[in-house]
Amino acid sequence: MSRYRGPRFKKIRRLGALPGLTRKTPKSGSNLKKKFHSGKKEQYRIRLQEKLQLRFHYGLTERQLLRYVHIAGKAKRSTGQVLLQLLEMRLDNILFRLGMASTIPEARQLVNHRHILVNGRIVDMPSFRCKPRVTTKDNQRSKRQIQNSIASSDQVKLPKHLTIDTLQYKGLVKKIIDRKWVGLKINELLVVEYYSRQT
Repeated sequence: MSRYRGPRFKKIRRLGALPGLTRKTPKSGSNLKKKFHSGKKEQYRIRLQEKLQLRFHYGLTERQLLRYVHIAGKAKRSTGQVLLQLLEMRLDNILFRLGMASTIPEARQLVNHRHILVNGRIVDMPSFRCKPRVTTKDNQRSKRQIQNSIASSDQVKLPKHLTIDTLQYKGLVKKIIDRKWVGLKINELLVVEYYSRQT
């Protein structure tokens, strides 16, 4: 299944707030996650909703998300926690969390168009996995766009594992993200359960 390019508000009405997909928020009461009942079908639907929320927030294809779940499953720590850490340390997500892009699709476009330097080198892969002490910087080709994004972003909500120099348009990854700083309200264990039942 390819990456979703359809109406974004349709997805947030069904799945709830997806800050990585769009800045819009659904009206209260429109979130279907509150309307579930007990039963096998409903339990499956809850897990499916959590998986879709994770997938659309980070802008992944089904194959990409499945690959991340397999990588996280091989780790010795909690699979759900490792999965979220892998997704949060993607370059496109790091740019979004730094405020250099208003959404993850916008951050992906910056990376694809070769506007971002990582440790002084151009990186054009949005899935590039950032590690501690990695520096991301704008290469001046999209200065105005990044300037507008930083000005409109809420720097108070910047996660503790990131720092940004707003004058040089440069961000630094200090450490691996903690679970409490993940920007999405989700139960990652339900996503892991969803995939464990599929295989």
